[in-house]
Amino acid sequence: MKLPCPITGPKPYHHGDLRRALLEAASRVLEREGANALSLRAVAREAGVSPAAPYHHFKDKSELMLAISEEGFDQLYKFMLQSSDADAPPMERVAAIGVAYVEFAKAHPSIYRVMYDCSRDLEALPDKAHKAEDGAFSLLKKAMIDLGVVSSDQEVDLELACIAAWCAAHGLAEMVGFRQFDSLKAKMGGEKAFLSGVLSHLGMFGQARKRG
Repeated sequence: MKLPCPITGPKPYHHGDLRRALLEAASRVLEREGANALSLRAVAREAGVSPAAPYHHFKDKSELMLAISEEGFDQLYKFMLQSSDADAPPMERVAAIGVAYVEFAKAHPSIYRVMYDCSRDLEALPDKAHKAEDGAFSLLKKAMIDLGVVSSDQEVDLELACIAAWCAAHGLAEMVGFRQFDSLKAKMGGEKAFLSGVLSHLGMFGQARKRG
């Protein structure tokens, strides 16, 4: 399955949506050269527009980075949605959403870092990611309700369950390349099977809680 990607091949901007062209150019610079190389001037050069053009949409680099972060969370949601089968058993769907999260983080590490750097600065995930009906957190929340670990009327427990699942995927994204997992990946038939196996064990916590 192909990752939905905010990166496009380098091409000069001629007409149309300037903001979109600038964000695509910024994503290319970010992925190719890292955050230190990103500036409004570098983005203008990459997009093939005048050095003043980015200031029509972004007052400074911080505002540009925030826009990249919001775009990243939107792309993450789209990939999660694309990767999860609405007709699959709930645990498979939760695991697929988590695997998609890790795969996105691996495919776009620089954008992924910007997403969370900006969120830490704001002390919150973007509303589009956390609160919107078409956001990544809402997609996970629906899958967790279908899984039956908690019901939709148990608001606090549902939020905690989703945070636990999100943190599990986030932790896997940070640790998936560790060498000590290599033997497990080989036994299970590859990295994707390993990720799915780890995330499938999320359900055991809800079952243990019900038994306790």
